[in-house]
Amino acid sequence: GMGPANDGRRYLLNVQPVIPISLNAEWNLISRTIVPLIDQKDVFPGEGSQSGVGNIVQSLFLSPALPTASGVIWGAGPVFLLPTASNSLLGTEKWGIGPTGVALRQQGAWTVGALANHIWSVGGNTADPDISATFIQPFVSYITPTRTTFALNTESTYDWKAKQWSVPINFNVAQLLRVGDQLLQVGGGVRYWATGSDMAPSGWGFRLTITLLFPR
Repeated sequence: GMGPANDGRRYLLNVQPVIPISLNAEWNLISRTIVPLIDQKDVFPGEGSQSGVGNIVQSLFLSPALPTASGVIWGAGPVFLLPTASNSLLGTEKWGIGPTGVALRQQGAWTVGALANHIWSVGGNTADPDISATFIQPFVSYITPTRTTFALNTESTYDWKAKQWSVPINFNVAQLLRVGDQLLQVGGGVRYWATGSDMAPSGWGFRLTITLLFPR
C-alpha cells in the first residue's frame, strides 16, 4: 500500500546493534545504530524497483550505570543521520544531527517508557528538501514467567516541513530462547498505519524480529 497510487510494496530489514560501553563505575555510553536494507517496487511512479542500503541513523546515549531512586533508567545524547543510501530513492542525501533521549521504568513484569529524537539537516545535496523531523516511540511490554514478551508501541514521526504525522502502531510477541550457549529472542507481530503521508504505507504490515543477546 505504498506510494501515491497505493500499489507499491517495501521489504525492510533493519540491522540494529545496541552496544553498552562502560565508561566508569557511574556512567555507560550506549551506541544504537540502525542500518536499513531495503527492497521496494512501484513506490515512486515510473521508477520500477530499487534495492540497497538506506540512510544510517546513529544514536549515542550517556546513561547512569544504576537506575534512579524511583527506578527510572534514562539516557541522553546526540543522534546523527548519515547519507549512506545506495540509491537516491532509498534515502535522502542530507546529513542530519539532533538530540535524542530514552527513559523507562521496570516494575515487576512490566516495562514502560519512551524514546525520542529530533533531526535537523545540516548539509548535503541542496536539491533534496531540508529535514526537521521528530521521532517519538512510547512503549509498554509485559514478560511472562516463561519469558514470553508482549509489546505494544508506536514509532511516530512528525515532519515539521510538511506538517505531517506518520503513525504506525506495532504489536509484537517474542520468546526468549537459548541455542547452545547463545541467548536469543525470536518474535513476530503486526503493524497498522493509523496515518501517514501520501508516500507512507497504508493499512497493515508484518514484522519478524531476531535479537541476539550477549549479557555480561
